[in-house]
Amino acid sequence: FVKTVTGKPADTLTGEQRGQVLDTLVRAEVVAQQAEKDGLDKQGDAPASMAMARLQILEQAAMANYLKDRKPNDAELKAEYDTQVAAMPKMQYKARHILVKTREQADKIIADLKKGAKFEKLAAEQSLDGSKTNGGDLGWFSPANMVKPFAEAVARLKKGETTSAPVQSEFGWHVIRLDDTRETAPPGFDTVKDRLGQIVEAKKFKAYGDDLMKAAKVEKTP
Repeated sequence: FVKTVTGKPADTLTGEQRGQVLDTLVRAEVVAQQAEKDGLDKQGDAPASMAMARLQILEQAAMANYLKDRKPNDAELKAEYDTQVAAMPKMQYKARHILVKTREQADKIIADLKKGAKFEKLAAEQSLDGSKTNGGDLGWFSPANMVKPFAEAVARLKKGETTSAPVQSEFGWHVIRLDDTRETAPPGFDTVKDRLGQIVEAKKFKAYGDDLMKAAKVEKTP
């Protein structure tokens, strides 16, 4: 109770502080006992909340117990690192865009660009996106950071090329120019080692849960 309330071990508190915490615990117990006498543990959301708390606490305890002797070794961490790096986008893009509400407006912008209009100027004048203050510059980004139609359109462009037709997304119509590309540099192994450990442990516990599910008799009701 002390750790929950104060975030500190009980032996770090003064006698007075321990007394205050004890009074708080006693008060909570007295109120809880009265709530049970009044049947509140069986009313409203209380039963479901108590059941959910039980499931969460037992699942956390099961995870800690299962993983205590199954800490990831260096080989497992390196294998997970290679998996994560392989799944990373291989390229990053630097592009500008002009976002407008209608296809007609976007078509006119493309026509103006073909006539020699400056992309940055049109972006500043007409774009609805905050990047208009930088001439539509979006900086460097990975495809995963953009909505799918935008990312796919950028990937088809060559450096310096502008989309020949407007690209529609949930935000409106985009005119996009690709300024540059670069290969994605993966993070260093040591910098993500702790996160890799969490991923490996999560996978181990999931596999444990999968085995329990296979062995369990489960009946689902409509």
